[in-house]
Amino acid sequence: MMEFPPKISLTAARVNAGFEQKDAARELGITPPTLRSWERGDTLPDIAMVGRIESLYRYPKDFIHFGKRSLLVNQ
Repeated sequence: MMEFPPKISLTAARVNAGFEQKDAARELGITPPTLRSWERGDTLPDIAMVGRIESLYRYPKDFIHFGKRSLLVNQ
């Protein structure tokens, strides 16, 4: 049986990867307020940015909860 990683929040993925919010924002090429908005679920990153987040945080995008609204990353 395949084991899947737990689904975690965007904030938890960042913290687990060892990034402060301002440092992650800089690495992603965005502002800290934009990252805060994503982490609160007020807005969502676009699909290209989801891929960058996955690479930076080294956590599968399908197991990161991106906020209040559903995000379809496999389309």
